[in-house]
This record gives sequence, structure tokens and C-alpha cells, in this order.
Amino acid sequence: MLQIEDIKGVIPPIITPVDNNENVDIVGLKRVIDHVINGGVHGVFALGSNGEFYALDHQNQEKALQATVEHVNGRVPVYSGAGAITTKECVALAKMAERSGADALTVLTPMFINPSETEMYQHFKTIAESTNLPVLLYNNPGKTTNNISVSLLKKLAAIDNIVGIKNTSLDFSQTVQYLHATADNKNFKVLAGTDFYIYSTLTYGGVGCVAGTANVAPALVVDIYDKFLAGDHDGAREAQFKLMPLRAAYSYGSFPVVMKDCLNLMGLNVGHPVKPIDHCTEERMEALKKVLRDLHLID
Repeated sequence: MLQIEDIKGVIPPIITPVDNNENVDIVGLKRVIDHVINGGVHGVFALGSNGEFYALDHQNQEKALQATVEHVNGRVPVYSGAGAITTKECVALAKMAERSGADALTVLTPMFINPSETEMYQHFKTIAESTNLPVLLYNNPGKTTNNISVSLLKKLAAIDNIVGIKNTSLDFSQTVQYLHATADNKNFKVLAGTDFYIYSTLTYGGVGCVAGTANVAPALVVDIYDKFLAGDHDGAREAQFKLMPLRAAYSYGSFPVVMKDCLNLMGLNVGHPVKPIDHCTEERMEALKKVLRDLHLID
């Protein structure tokens, strides 16, 4: 069982390579896992938004997760995403994560619909009660249009196995408020979900990040965390600034293709995005190459 103190550091939401039929490419997935673990990451998050969870049927989701658990082989904790509209489907994904051997569950707010705070509380509570796994909440209002308010978070943090939140919001003040609201709860952790805010989240008491850029530049993202922990704030901040152009490159294509395109440019051969998303334009690919060259990730 994952211990609360093990929820920390850099956790990439790994991309999911797919074959020409848009089914999971296990060989490519193993390459991605080895790439991020060799870069020093502290966990692996399967079936997140960067992993195109929404594009995979349940059979492919289970196949991807089982392959991830098997290949990670205990080297770092494995977090499994549960992103769905209904409570019933999220419970099914929680049970799938448990039987596949994941160490923790990451539950996204519902998308498309707009539940009230009471409905959202019951949603997360029901999912948490359906599993023995520790649950990390995943707030991504820009993608789902649903936001976990500070008051809702305080109520959810009181549930035994809800142990943290990943905040993917450009509103950094919300992360600060999350940290303040849960400061007395030693069993609750806050992680950055927006790669611009890794260093700043750590300075306010966050324990790490779920960073899409760690698919591509794991060692650089880990450098932010390691230097911060060592008390080298100047070095941590410098590494954060160095990461900025890669995170800014998300706008070069339709989400979430950019990290996939970067890995292909680096020779990891992770295939195509799932349609209707397509690769970046030729012009944007050249711009991506410059970002990668500046980070010494390609020649």
C-alpha cells in the first residue's frame, strides 16, 4: 500500500503510444516508462489527459495500465487515472485500477455536465468508498469546466483515503488557498498540475508536481524538485525558467499532441495522436525542434 509520505516529487502523466488502429502500443509504452524513470521521476501516472484516457476504450485502458504496472515493476508508484462523466463509470475505473495493481487512483472532476458542490462531494465520496486505494483529486477546470472550490476541498480532505489534489489551473492563488486550507491535515498533499508553477507550489508547501513536460524532459523537471529540497532555491528557480519554453510549446498544436510530437522528434517512436487530433504543422515542428535543441534533448 502506498504510504502518504511516498506521494511526492515529479510524477509524469505519461503519454500512451498507440498503433495504426489506435490501440495501445505496449512496446512504445515501455520505452516511455523507461525514459521517464531513467530521468529520475518519483512516480508514473497512467491514463491521464496527456495519456489520452478519453480516447481509449475500457479494454485498452486496462491493457495500458496493466502493462504500466508490470513494466514499472515497483520502481516507483503507479497512479491510475479515473476520468469519466458518471460516478458509476469512475467506480468501475477504480476497481479496474485496483485489480491491475495500481498504487493510487487519480480522479478527475466530471466533464460536460456541471454538478453542484453537493453532487460533486457525493461523487468523489462514493468513488473513494469503492476502493482501498489512496485517492488523489484532479482539478482541471480549463478542460472539464468543473472546479473544486476551497470549501469543497476541505470537506473532501476529511475523507480518509482522499489524500491529495493535483491542481491544473492557471489560477495559482487557488493552489495557495488549497495549501492554506489543508495545512493542518498532515495526511493531505497538494501537487502542481501546471508546469509553470512547480517551483512556486513547492515554496508554499506543495510536495511535487504532476508535470506533462516530464514526459519529454524528466531530468530537468526533477532538477527543480531536487534543488528545492537541497535548499538551492536559485538553482531550482533557474531550472523552472529553463523549463518554461517547453511548457509554453503546448500551444503549438492541439492538446495533447505536443508532448507526443516531442518524443517522436527525440526518437522514442510513440506514434500518432488519436484522431481527430493531428500532429503539429511543419512550421510548428521546426519551432519544437528549436525548443528541444535548446534543452539539449536533440542535436
